[in-house]
Amino acid sequence: MPRDAATILGFIRELATYEREPDAVVATEADLLRDGWGEPARFTSLIAEYDGAPAGFALYFTTYSTWRGHHGIRLEDIYVTPALRGHGIGKALLARLARIAVDQGCPRLEWDVLNWNEPAIAVYERVGAKRLTEWSIMRLADEPLKALAAKDRPARDSR
Repeated sequence: MPRDAATILGFIRELATYEREPDAVVATEADLLRDGWGEPARFTSLIAEYDGAPAGFALYFTTYSTWRGHHGIRLEDIYVTPALRGHGIGKALLARLARIAVDQGCPRLEWDVLNWNEPAIAVYERVGAKRLTEWSIMRLADEPLKALAAKDRPARDSR
C-alpha cells in the first residue's frame, strides 16, 4: 500500500547501514511511491509484522529468463530489523516469495548476497538456495552509464 512507502524507506536505510554503506541511499519516499504504486509499477513489496509492528520487508520485481522462456522473480532486498531476527521472519518472507513464484509459474527466484554476510548465507542455504559462484555481478552506473548511452546508435525495436 502507498502508506507503506515510509516504512519501506526506513528499512532500506537500516539495510544500508547493516551493509556498511549508510550514506549510499538516495531513494526518497516519492521515488518509492512512483515506482511501487505508479503506472507502470516497477516493484512489489511485502512487509512482515511481529506483534503488530513492521519487522522487515522484501522488495522484488519480475525478470525474464531467455533460457527458461519464462519470467522469474528477482528479490532486490530482504531485511529483518536486528532485534527481531531469529523469529523466522526472514524465512517467512522467503516462503511467501516462493509461493508467489510458484503461483505465477516462475521457474526461479533469485537474489544477491554479500560474500561476508555469512548469517544470511547460512539461512539461504538451509532453505535450499544455491550459491552461483561462476557468475559475477556487473554494474554500470552514474557517469559511465551516461557515457555509454551517449554512444547509442538506433537499433530495431522488435515490437
